[in-house]
Amino acid sequence: MNDIINKLRGRLGLIVLVVIIVIIVGGFYIYQQYRNTHISTEDAYVTGRIHVVASKVPGTVKTLLVKDNQFVKEKAILLEIDDQDYSVKVRESESTVGAERARLDEIGSRAEVARKQLAEFNFRLESVKANLRLQAVNLKQSEMDLQRMERLFAKKIIAEEQYEKAKTAYEGNLALVESAKEQVSQAKAALETQRALIKQMEAGQVSQKSSLRQKQETLEADRLKKSYTAIYAPSSGYVTKKSVETGNQIQTGQPLMAIVSLEDVWIIANYKETQLEKVKPGQKVVIKVDSYPGRKFSGKVESLMAGTGAAFSLFPPENATGNYVKVVQRIPVKIILDAGTDPDKLLRIGMSVEPVIRVE
Repeated sequence: MNDIINKLRGRLGLIVLVVIIVIIVGGFYIYQQYRNTHISTEDAYVTGRIHVVASKVPGTVKTLLVKDNQFVKEKAILLEIDDQDYSVKVRESESTVGAERARLDEIGSRAEVARKQLAEFNFRLESVKANLRLQAVNLKQSEMDLQRMERLFAKKIIAEEQYEKAKTAYEGNLALVESAKEQVSQAKAALETQRALIKQMEAGQVSQKSSLRQKQETLEADRLKKSYTAIYAPSSGYVTKKSVETGNQIQTGQPLMAIVSLEDVWIIANYKETQLEKVKPGQKVVIKVDSYPGRKFSGKVESLMAGTGAAFSLFPPENATGNYVKVVQRIPVKIILDAGTDPDKLLRIGMSVEPVIRVE
């Protein structure tokens, strides 16, 4: 009887041992299969779009309209800078532009009057030219009359009085021609002077227009600077790293706060180069978050970085010194979240996560 019991115990122990071995081997096989189809890393974190808010103009903060961690919508006013000095500059520029425009209008009016006077000078020149032609005809006729009278007087056919009268008429017409020539010369000189004056005024208009444009550009620049005294949210998101308070003196380019949008966050996972043989864009990813141990998020591989993290570091490794030690490199993989996987916006930029990529 004892022999039978001992045999049964031996067989039972053998069965238990076999079962244990099968479980161990099966578990190891399942583990190996899981490792071959699921690639994970703990060197991963949440990242996203961080918009640093900085001032474009210096000044004193007059009004601060947001608090830390407050949600703001895109184009909402975050703070206002005292714009009194900028308003003064705008008014001064507006006054200068008005004066420059009035000066341009004055030059234009004077040029228009000068052009009208030019037409009068042209008419005057044509008039004195016509008078010169008329006097030239009269001179020619009186010259012919004088020559005829000279012949008749030489033959004693006419009296000396008639000859002297013809001579006087000729000399008078000659004087009139000389006077007409002088009038033509004066009219031409006046016309050229008027044309030169108009050219000078037109040059003055061009110069004044250029000056007006410069003053208008200055005005636009002053208005633009004044508009910069109101600082708006570049996107919808949460206010973080606020480092400004009402009354602070701020400078151009000084970071004042950051706006973090949780609508578009993703995962950067630094996988070992030996893990990436089967990783491809589009593969599904399960994401575990340290802050929420009981919850999993889903996503997919979007892309692999075109270089290792070390290659883009501030001081990349120099392996030409002779002291080379092979180190497994890590390559950043970008993982995007599936739509609706984080409806409560629980993921925050910088959180540590553990993504598991399901590979073929």
